[in-house]
Amino acid sequence: MTDTRKKSSPVQLNRALSLPLVALYGLGTTIGAGIFVLIGKVSGAGGALAPLSFLVAAVVAGLSALSFAELSARYPESGGEAVYVKEGLKSDTLALCVGLLVVTAGVISTATIIVGFSGYFAEFIDLPRNATEVAIAVVLASIALSGVKFSVAVAAMITLLEIGVLLVVIGFGLPDAMSAGVVKLGAAVRDSPLSAWSGVFFGAVIAFYAFIGFEDIVNVAEETRSPERVLPAAIIVTLVVTTLLYLLVSLVVVGIFEPRELADSDAPLTSIYERLSGSSGDTISVVAIVSVLNGALIQVIMASRVLYGLSRRGWLPGPFGDVNRHTRTPAKAIVLCVSGTAGLALTLDIQFLAVSTSYVTLIVFALVNASLIAKKRRSRAAAATSFQVPGWVPVTGIALIAALVLARALG
Repeated sequence: MTDTRKKSSPVQLNRALSLPLVALYGLGTTIGAGIFVLIGKVSGAGGALAPLSFLVAAVVAGLSALSFAELSARYPESGGEAVYVKEGLKSDTLALCVGLLVVTAGVISTATIIVGFSGYFAEFIDLPRNATEVAIAVVLASIALSGVKFSVAVAAMITLLEIGVLLVVIGFGLPDAMSAGVVKLGAAVRDSPLSAWSGVFFGAVIAFYAFIGFEDIVNVAEETRSPERVLPAAIIVTLVVTTLLYLLVSLVVVGIFEPRELADSDAPLTSIYERLSGSSGDTISVVAIVSVLNGALIQVIMASRVLYGLSRRGWLPGPFGDVNRHTRTPAKAIVLCVSGTAGLALTLDIQFLAVSTSYVTLIVFALVNASLIAKKRRSRAAAATSFQVPGWVPVTGIALIAALVLARALG
């Protein structure tokens, strides 16, 4: 294995991000990548129990998020997950594999989002999907190459718009749809046969994808001011806000739709708004289009920074660690990520992409939790970090990941 010491570079990344921008960055990739595209798929799998799918996914993601939070305070570097595995499990080979898995998940996730985008875009302009998907890949590359402060600021503004739309949907659904949703959920919990709960766990595997995003935060560590303090706070904010929004939206859906009614919808949020308001959902579709792209943009930023971090450690060829002198972005890494994304978007369907991303990410989360366990056992004295979690957190995180995968396999 090559030398893992950090490589010096004449041009460094721009340390320009504050807590509000980093938190909105995390919310942008999480919300845009999940609820706008996959609420129908989760409802199709879980039926009236769909809110429980989101709750299970939130608990699994939340424990791992706390492990990420501590490790991000210990090792605030790009290529975060790979660095954590290297420092915890002491294996260069495993660290490189984890880094490549993270990049793969990011590329697959971006492809998922682009496919979802084409579904919303078709509501307005009937263009060949392949042409739409290639065009959006080019747009994403252009924004990501422009510089981290600009691209994250764009993502932050879109994120605020996304949250506003979800609040509008929730607002229209209160109190009637939500109260009906609680009643339906309670009846389903009481009356559903044991076999129906396999749908909850399959729905949780899909819903887990809707929580993917908080871990992206750690890979802008070298572009964040005071990362030891900012990164853990941004991770926690992202998980709390997304969990509340997802549970409320899923209760609205259960209240107004029959089980699995939205499963085949390419634009589920538009359908929900139209049913609730009785008016055209064109505005929601426009926002959904922009929101979906926002999640894709942030995934591109994340995956390219992981490639940059792996190169800086000497685990990948040097060119991936090159930083453009003018924009101070890892341009070659960005181009590679977008190219891979376009290829996947043209060939695979959205549910396959989402489930694949979820399983890859679950593997990475398990290894990150294991790394924190190993690190804590070797250094039992309190670490000088701004954020720490009890030892049971990563242990329980691994156990829940294994239970989710096993339940789905047996189901």
